[in-house]
Amino acid sequence: MKKEKQVAEIIRLLKKQYSEPKTALRFRTPFELLVATILSAQSTDAQVNKLTETLFKKYKSIKDYASASLEALQKDVSSVNFYKTKAKNIQNAAKMIIEKYNSEVPKTMDELLTLPGVARKTANIILSNAYGIIEGIAVDTHVKRLAQRLGLTKNEDPVKIEQDLMKITPKKEWSNLSHLLILHGRNTCLARNPRHKECVLYDLCPSRDI
Repeated sequence: MKKEKQVAEIIRLLKKQYSEPKTALRFRTPFELLVATILSAQSTDAQVNKLTETLFKKYKSIKDYASASLEALQKDVSSVNFYKTKAKNIQNAAKMIIEKYNSEVPKTMDELLTLPGVARKTANIILSNAYGIIEGIAVDTHVKRLAQRLGLTKNEDPVKIEQDLMKITPKKEWSNLSHLLILHGRNTCLARNPRHKECVLYDLCPSRDI
């Protein structure tokens, strides 16, 4: 089966299982999504949602993050991994958005990539989920793992994996593919013990007998 047909079938099957593919991160504004996405690196979305439930009540605007004591912000996000670096990136991103982008989270990939703590994955998540702009495919650890297991890429680098997936997936499905693979990675195609017998992609998966 050609990879384009394989991806189309993967998307069709996963849409039947996950009827509303979207980010699990909770947010009300583009900047809240930026904060949540930065915090989510090497942490679970459930951890981040628990943290931001309190964080977003204390810090209600971009200015609040920019003007806060860094030590206080670090303490407020200390329940996630690498919290000191994440707090510093969030604060510096807030300052840059205020000074350079008129207090509005940018709507282009190039501008988003200038922000501290933002690489293509984060930028894609913000563009698609906050603005409905599809520029690429967000590749996190779940997307990377499933894309490799399904034989859609042989690459290790997330940017190269994204390029491989974009070549074989219709642009209108780029955001959906990311959400669907993440959901399936959390629920069935687990990192250590994938549930092959429960997997709707079993017949399409070259890794099913490994």
